[in-house]
Amino acid sequence: MRKSSSAAAAVMGVVGLVSGQPAAATPFFSTGDTDGKIATATRPGVPGGAFEIESADDFILTQPTTLTSATFTGLVPHNSSTLDVVVEIYRVFPADSNVGRTSGPNTTPPFSTPEVPTRLNSPSDVALVSRNSASPGELSFTTTGLQTDFTSNNSVQPGGIHPKPGQTTGGNGAVTGDEVEYDVTFTSPITLGPDHYFFVPQVELDNGNNFLWLSAPKPITGGTGPFVGDLQSWTRDEMLAPDWLRVGTDIVGGSPTPPTFNETFSLTGIVPEPGTLAVFGTGLLGLVLLGRPRSRR
Repeated sequence: MRKSSSAAAAVMGVVGLVSGQPAAATPFFSTGDTDGKIATATRPGVPGGAFEIESADDFILTQPTTLTSATFTGLVPHNSSTLDVVVEIYRVFPADSNVGRTSGPNTTPPFSTPEVPTRLNSPSDVALVSRNSASPGELSFTTTGLQTDFTSNNSVQPGGIHPKPGQTTGGNGAVTGDEVEYDVTFTSPITLGPDHYFFVPQVELDNGNNFLWLSAPKPITGGTGPFVGDLQSWTRDEMLAPDWLRVGTDIVGGSPTPPTFNETFSLTGIVPEPGTLAVFGTGLLGLVLLGRPRSRR
């Protein structure tokens, strides 16, 4: 049933009382600035052309949240223009995944497969939701150049992702390009429940070159700071899918302890204020009482 305009206005008034102002998007997560340690390829597949590569880093939601925008930072080769941006959200394995492919049942780590050492703490097999700038009404983006001739100390580039036992390559070496920030608006916002997720941006460039997502410190030292449960970044190409490899532990490797990486990104969304639902419910009860017919004396 559709509420009358006066009732709807009253409901909005209750929301305003809860937050002290109209509902608005507020930034809630950021890994801070890049540390320049590694850059990982991530791009959509092109039919008859480049194969798909995905790189992923995680975030946690403790309450229902609607994502309205995001940023991510990477290297773009000189004289390249962006054709398309895709953002995918994955849950953490074993959600949305075929556990039967792995070494053991749902309660038995390390969940290895013939292709990778482990799926424990990886993104799931398939994306939960995605937005594509090539699809009308889903996503728009702008770019901001931050620094020219920025060098990342190491990289994972196309052809640098291999199944086991040859997964540990040390990476594809240093790479230099323009450091660019992508500012993404979800024209169709993404609403997520409390859970652990992975953020996966992909960029298609116009000249066949590759966008490389830049790493951020792990543990997080800037942005919104470190959080309990922070996982390292993962990557895969379409030949490895549905499996994933850890960028640091599996691909870069090293002893005695392989490095681990985060990625440079931030998320903005509408997050309920503490106590919002309780106050909102009280306000609705008040509206019901106000709306009751009064008895005549």
